[in-house]
Amino acid sequence: MLTSSQSVPKWVQAFELNVLRRQEFCSMAIPFSPESALGAYMKRMNVRVAANDVLRSNEVRCTAQIANSAYSLTSDDIDIVLEDVYVPGYRLDNPSLISWFSETDAWWFDNIRRNIDRLHMPVARAIASKLAIDVGRYVFSFTDETRQLRQPLSVAFRRLWSVEPDAGNYVVPTLVTSTTAEEMIIDGRVIENYSDLLFLRLPEPHVGTARESLGGNAWAEEWLRGGDSFWDEVESTLSSRIGGPTATRSQYLRMLDQLLGRASNFKKWSITMMEYGFLTSQDIVDVVAEHRRVDSVFTKDLSELTGAKAVMITA
Repeated sequence: MLTSSQSVPKWVQAFELNVLRRQEFCSMAIPFSPESALGAYMKRMNVRVAANDVLRSNEVRCTAQIANSAYSLTSDDIDIVLEDVYVPGYRLDNPSLISWFSETDAWWFDNIRRNIDRLHMPVARAIASKLAIDVGRYVFSFTDETRQLRQPLSVAFRRLWSVEPDAGNYVVPTLVTSTTAEEMIIDGRVIENYSDLLFLRLPEPHVGTARESLGGNAWAEEWLRGGDSFWDEVESTLSSRIGGPTATRSQYLRMLDQLLGRASNFKKWSITMMEYGFLTSQDIVDVVAEHRRVDSVFTKDLSELTGAKAVMITA
């Protein structure tokens, strides 16, 4: 099940890009950004991109790859970030890490989080945070049977840095925010500069807490925020909004209706979803039709890969 907090498979992104290339627009807003690849690609096509996600772990990835126009981490930056990362202190600044990692790895992530804050530029901190999160994904990719193949985390960090795509030198305006989709859509900066296309990737409904819906990715949010005491605030923020817990199909559709009611300032809508069975494309078409005429419905059968069908609705 794909939620707003989980990475989007490349084959789904390929479908989305294929449909977007058929449309004409100069700017776009992405209220749910569980990944940054699509926004980064559109920026390279000189599209003004505004990306948003309520999770900071997604925000830093978007800052590093969408908002970043020219900066790349230097070797001096890397030396600062990796300085004494394996040296344990008196106690962990973020004790929640020990529930995710071994003691040695927990110290590495605790120390690197502190070192990243020593970088002077916000974009540098975002790039370094993205790389550290990628190292965490690297850690979780191993099983008990394959753990002996794992490289030291600092080596993995440097290798990921060495293959990080060049930031380029783009002058096209971009914006990255970390708020609810509703607040992002009515943000005056978005309305003024990024109002051609609303690209709405619908989160998959879930009934558990935000932390439960993240599963193994919840560690990154706790690592960035320095602990796990913030989850109640996240739950309150997402209450009765898309991306939060959803008990019934009618509740989800009602929240979507409210969200689209705020988005009339956008000239075009592209709404994408994965059809698993809880919601159908016709459900979404019916809600969209309450606000404006539906132009097209594109589908891609991905059942062999994901057990679902990718759908994009344009209006």
